[in-house]
Formats: sequence, structure tokens, C-alpha cells
Amino acid sequence: MKTLDKIPTGKIERASKLMKTGVKIGGNYVKYYGKKLVNPELTKEQLNEDNAEDIYDGLKTLKGSALKVAQMLSMEKNMLPRAYVDKFSLSQFSVPPLSAPLVRKTFKKYLGKYPEEIYDTFDRDSINAASIGQVHKASKDGKELAVKIQYPGVAESISSDLALVKPIALKMFNIKGKDSDKYFKEVEDKLFEETDYLLEIAQSKEITESCSLIEGLEFPKYYENLSSERIITMDWMNGVHLSEFAKTDFSQKLGDNLGQTLWDFYMYQIHILRKVHADPHPGNFLVSEEGNLIAIDFGCIKEVPDEFYVPYFELSKKEILQNDTSFTEKMYELEILTPTDTPKEIVFFKAMFKEMLTLFTAPLNEEEFDFGADDFWNSIAELSEQFSKDTEIRKMNGNRGSKHFLYMNRTFFGLFNLLHDLKANVKVNNFKKYLD
Repeated sequence: MKTLDKIPTGKIERASKLMKTGVKIGGNYVKYYGKKLVNPELTKEQLNEDNAEDIYDGLKTLKGSALKVAQMLSMEKNMLPRAYVDKFSLSQFSVPPLSAPLVRKTFKKYLGKYPEEIYDTFDRDSINAASIGQVHKASKDGKELAVKIQYPGVAESISSDLALVKPIALKMFNIKGKDSDKYFKEVEDKLFEETDYLLEIAQSKEITESCSLIEGLEFPKYYENLSSERIITMDWMNGVHLSEFAKTDFSQKLGDNLGQTLWDFYMYQIHILRKVHADPHPGNFLVSEEGNLIAIDFGCIKEVPDEFYVPYFELSKKEILQNDTSFTEKMYELEILTPTDTPKEIVFFKAMFKEMLTLFTAPLNEEEFDFGADDFWNSIAELSEQFSKDTEIRKMNGNRGSKHFLYMNRTFFGLFNLLHDLKANVKVNNFKKYLD
């Protein structure tokens, strides 16, 4: 793969790159509508593929928060056309890496030495290159190491990148009004945290130490003396990315075991630690040769405050969903309903969210749940299709819910997708055995 000697870091330079991408997308629409005149039966499949290709090509050279947004969208498998999911999912661990000279320059700036002066061996070529950083293999004192290097300019360009992406996001998710700023501020704050590698090391150590009691789960050790605010050195973990493992002919028992470990890991974090690894995509997990699950990235940790945690999980209970008074009360607590809503909006959103929550919280209301069963996923796809065609939704203000929904919903949806990939049947309350 071609390497990058330079990443655009200036606001004007990055905006220009995105504008060029916009021009290409406009051209794709012109071609599509021209062909549509000749062939009225033409679908948008080719248009989606062309747009996904051009958007991804534009973002992958920018890296940083712009590409991170694509990565987040790739997890929404039932919300985007297939072409976008397939292309954006490459941002998880398959983008052009930095060139060797730029890597050496980064080491000199942040650790005061070149990599060959720090490690016994250091591979010039990266193993994985993703949205915010890339990973190289190294060794020191007989230990195999993974070294994550952040791309230059990523932290400095977060605010300007989000300002450029904001108009597109507002249109995609039908968000209106000044209150939308709270959602973008939440994303911005989390992205700033993800670029602070010293914070990531502290979070990694806290989570891994707390969750070390969970069976079948492994973590790397982190080396603070070989790390900085833009470089992290940790143990090299041998395993297969979860996405690649899911394509193999693994046994049902192994899929169930891995899925149970993954479920227990997340439930323990959410219910006991009240903070969670909020980036559950396949690039952050490996499967070892022994069949253990390995978690390797803790850059995105979401704290779950009590004022959100309590009503969020109460709203998942069947008895609350079926009690109109309690259900309405929780809807207001979670800012899904607001004091300024019209009677029509209240009726509409209560019905809409009751249907959504009844489906999405189904796993939490069972003793065991089979994430490999197609009926659950077919229902999600059907509901997504129903909402996408509902003209009433487009008329309503989509600016709904506490800012904490962003990363909590992302966490659960990503977790459900990973469990589906593993075809796992999990015991929902199994994590409680670790409470003692």
C-alpha cells in the first residue's frame, strides 16, 4: 500500500480536500440522474458505490476525526446502504500508513529519540493503519511489542474537521436547532480524549486491572517509560482480528464462549464500573490461538453518570415499557420528550420509541439470548427500513435525547453486531457471578 509523506493539517487545506470530494459526489449525482432518464428502473446501488468510494478516498488522506466519523458510521449496518458500510469499515484498520521518515520524525519529536535508538528492533512498515494512528511491531529485552503512533495534526484539527462535517450530519440525522451543539460537543470531547495517549494508558490500566477476573479475557501490558502523549508502547498480542475470525468455520461452542466473554466484559464495565469501552468494532478485538478474547484499544471510554444510567436501564424493563405513566416519565428524564413538545409530537415519539425500545432491549429481558438468530436482525432491518420511508419523521425535529445516548447506543449496537458475527448464544446475567 502506498505510504503518506504528509497529512494535510491546516484548516484551509483540509477544507479544500473535502470540497473536492463534494464536487465528485455532485458529479456522481449528475451521472446517476442522466442514466435514470434513459432507464427509469435504475437503482441507487451504483450511485451509493461511487459516493462511498469518493468519500472514503477523500477522508483516508485526511485521517483524524473526519475518518473516525466514517468508522463510527460503518458500525451502523442497518442504517446505511451496504456500499457505505463496506467501504467505511476499511477505516477500522486499512488506510494508507505514514512513511518511514514521517514515523521517525514523530518519534524524535515526542520521545526525543529515533525508534532504532529506543527498541532493539522496529519494523519500518506498519501492521495496521486506522483513523487516528498506526501500529508497528517492535521488540526490546526479549519482549515483542506493539507501538501505536498518532498521526501528525490529528488533535489540532478535530474542531475544524467537525465543523466541516456538521452540516452533513445535521442533514443525515434530521437534527435541528441550537441544542444540537450538545451532541457535537460530546463527540468533540471524546475525540480529544482519544488523541491523548497518556490518558489512554491510564484508562487502559484501570479497565484491564478491574476486568482481569473475567474468564477468557486477555489484555496487553502498557509501558509508560516507552510512551508519550502521541506514542503508546504495549505488549504485542498474537491473534486474529475478530472480523477475520468471524469468516472462519469456528465451532458453535467457541462462538458462544467468545460471545459470553465479550458480553460479560461489557456488562461488568457498564453496571459495575459505570464506564465502558465505547468503541466495540472488530479492529479492537483479537481471538487468540487458545480461543481467548483479547481487547487491545481503550482510547474511547465513556463514563455513565447515575442520572443517565438509572432511567436508561429502567426504560429497558418490560414493566416500564408497558406502563404508560412510568414510560412517559422516563422519556422526559432522558430528554427524549421535552416540555416544548406539541401533543402531536408527544404521541408520535412515544409510539416510535416504544417500538424501537421493545425490539432493541429484547436481549436484556431474557435469561439467554441467541444473537445468531436471524429473526432479531431481520426485525431491526425491517424497522430501519420502515423509519427511513416514514415521511412524518422527516417533519419532526430529530434532536432527541440526552447527549449520553450517542456513545451508549453506539456501544450496545456495536456489541450486538459483534455477537451476531460470532453467532453467540449468551447467558444475559452471567456477569453477576463476578460481583463477589
